[in-house]
Amino acid sequence: MGKRYFCDYCDRSFQDNLHNRKKHLNGVQHLRAKRVWYDLFRDAAAILQEEQTKKPCRKFLQTGQCDFGSNCRFSHMTEQDLEKLSAQVQGEKRLKELQREGADIPPGTIEDWLDKRAQRLSTAQSNSALPEKPAPFQYPPGWPPVQELPPSLQAPPPGGWPVSPSLQWG
Repeated sequence: MGKRYFCDYCDRSFQDNLHNRKKHLNGVQHLRAKRVWYDLFRDAAAILQEEQTKKPCRKFLQTGQCDFGSNCRFSHMTEQDLEKLSAQVQGEKRLKELQREGADIPPGTIEDWLDKRAQRLSTAQSNSALPEKPAPFQYPPGWPPVQELPPSLQAPPPGGWPVSPSLQWG
């Protein structure tokens, strides 16, 4: 069968030879997957700058979906998303300025992080219109199918098993 090459960006494998590897690495699917992967680690300031220069995507605003996805040349961010991103960039700038000035910034403790997370989750739950409580699981009608059990495995009837007169104690 030979060696196989596995592409982490595309999550697929193929026979490893020069032709197949070159064809895959220059392919549109691979280049898009690689770009999406590296976009996950971009700086917030670069993302904000890029998104502010783009016009809003009409299709995304109307339907909430876009056929081009991450390859769309228009922005899929709402005003609220841009505000949050801008606040994040401002916070990162202030933190860098404080570090340059030599201010001693104590690292946050896990308790601080848990408190902030709990507050964030409670506000998100109070703002959501949909109830967060999941519906109880129910089998679909007719499931599980009723099967006749052999007599040795059946439960006794409500009055107990009938006793024949020959087996009664006398």
